[in-house]
Amino acid sequence: MADIKREIERKYESDDSGLPDLTGVAGVAAVLDKGVAHLDATYYDTADERLAASSITLRRRTGGSDAGWHLKLPVAPDVRDEIRAPLSEGVPRALARLVRSRVRDSALSPLVRLRSDRDVRHLVDADGRLLAEVSVDAVHAERLTGGAAQWTEIEVELADGVDPVFLDKVDKRLRKAGVRPSASASKLARALADTAPKKRRKPKAPPAPVTAGDHVLAYLRAQRDALVDLDPAVRRDLPDSVHRMRVATRRLRSAFRSYGRALDRAVTDPVAAELKWLAAELGAGRDEEVLTERVTAALDELPRALVSGPVRTRLRTWSHARRGGSRRRLTAVLDGRRYLELLGALDALIDAPPLRRAAAGKPEKVIGAAVGKDFARVSALVEQALALPPGQERDVALHEARKQAKRTRYAAEAASPALGEPADALVRSMKTLQGLLGDHQDSVMTREALRDLARQAHAAGESAFTYGVLYGREERRAADDEAALPGMWEVIRGGAAPAAG
Repeated sequence: MADIKREIERKYESDDSGLPDLTGVAGVAAVLDKGVAHLDATYYDTADERLAASSITLRRRTGGSDAGWHLKLPVAPDVRDEIRAPLSEGVPRALARLVRSRVRDSALSPLVRLRSDRDVRHLVDADGRLLAEVSVDAVHAERLTGGAAQWTEIEVELADGVDPVFLDKVDKRLRKAGVRPSASASKLARALADTAPKKRRKPKAPPAPVTAGDHVLAYLRAQRDALVDLDPAVRRDLPDSVHRMRVATRRLRSAFRSYGRALDRAVTDPVAAELKWLAAELGAGRDEEVLTERVTAALDELPRALVSGPVRTRLRTWSHARRGGSRRRLTAVLDGRRYLELLGALDALIDAPPLRRAAAGKPEKVIGAAVGKDFARVSALVEQALALPPGQERDVALHEARKQAKRTRYAAEAASPALGEPADALVRSMKTLQGLLGDHQDSVMTREALRDLARQAHAAGESAFTYGVLYGREERRAADDEAALPGMWEVIRGGAAPAAG
C-alpha cells in the first residue's frame, strides 16, 4: 500500500562543500548530529525521459530510514508530494498508474543510479521539537547508459507541521555564509545534465511570425498539458481535480468549435467526440458531489423543526452509493485503452496541426471574428430563453444558453493574448452569466435529486416532508435567478458585444 508525504525542501551548493553553523537561525536551540546514512537509489524513466521532463522522479532506494519506492510529483516551487511503496523488484502498480498519462505504452526502465553519503543534522527548538532536517550529501551519479558525475549539495527539508517561513530563516543564514541555491531542482536533474552525451548545437531558426494559428495552438497545448498534469491528482481523488480536468476537456472542445476557420473540423471533430466522452465520465462523480454539497448546505440552513426523519443519513447513503460506483468507473476509464488513445490523438493533432488557410491570418481579425460569432450565439440563446414562459422548456433553453456562455468564455480566454482587455472583459461577463445560469441549472438538477430521495424515503416508510420543503426552496431560488437574468443580460449585452467584435 502506498503512503504519501508532503515534502517541502530546498537545495543548495557551496564551493567548500561544508555546512555553516546554523545555531544562529532564529528559533533553533540546538543542531543535533544524527550520523551518516548511505543511500543507493536507482531512478526509472522512459527512454526519452518523459518523467524528468515534467520534474517527476520515480526511484527505488535502499538505505536510510525510508527505503522503498518513491514517486515525487511537483506541487509548487520547493514542494512535492512523495508517494511511497514498499521495496519490490518491479515498479509497483500503484505508482505506475500515477504516471501512465505521461508514460503511455513506453516502458519504465532504470536510467540513473545515485549513491549518496548523507551527513544528517536536526534543527530543533527549545522544546526539542524538530524544525528541519539538514543534510550534506556527497553524491556519485552514474547514467546506466554511460557517464558519471560527482558533487556535494546541502538539502534542507522542513519538518511536518512547521511554518514554511522557517525555511526563509535558514536560507538567509546559508546565503550569508556564501552558500547559494542549487541550479538544479533535484539530484536527478543534475545527474541527467552532468552525464548527458555532448550534442552539436543546431543553429536557431529565426522566430516565426505570430499568427492566429499560433495563438490557437498555444491554447490547445496548455489545455492538453493540464489534462495530463491532472491525471495523477484525479487518480488520487484530490479536491477539485476532477472538475479541473473536466474543464480542460471543455476548453479543448470549445477551441475546436470556435476556431474552426483555423483548424480543420474534419480532423478535430473525432477528437472532440472523444473529449466529450471523457468529460461525461468525469462529470458523473462531479455532478454527484455538487448536488450533495448543495442539499447539505440547504439542510444546514433549515430550522430543526423542519427536518423530519433520517434525512442526513439517507442523503449520505444516496451519495456514497452513486459516487462510489462513479469513482470505480472513472479509475477504470483512466486505466483503459480508449483514454490512452485520446491522449495520443491530442499529441498528434498538436504536433502536426490541421491548419486551414485562415490560421495564417492576423490574430486580431481571425480570432476576433470567432469570438464575436460565439457571442452572437449566446445572445440569441439568452433572448430565446427569456421569451419563453417559466417551466421545463425554459429550463432547457437556459441550460443551452449556459453551455454557450461557457464556450464563449473559453473562446475569449484563448483570444486574450491576441485581443487583450476586450477579450478579458468578455471573459468576465460570460463568467458572471455562467454563474447565474449555472446556479439555475444546479437548482433544476437538485430538484430531480430531491424527488428521487423523497421516493426512496417514502418507500422506506420515512417522512418525505423535508424533501418537499427543500424542493420548494429550490423552486424559489430558480425563480429568483430567472428574475435577475433580464437586468444582468442588459448590462452584459451593452458592454460585451462591442468587445467581441
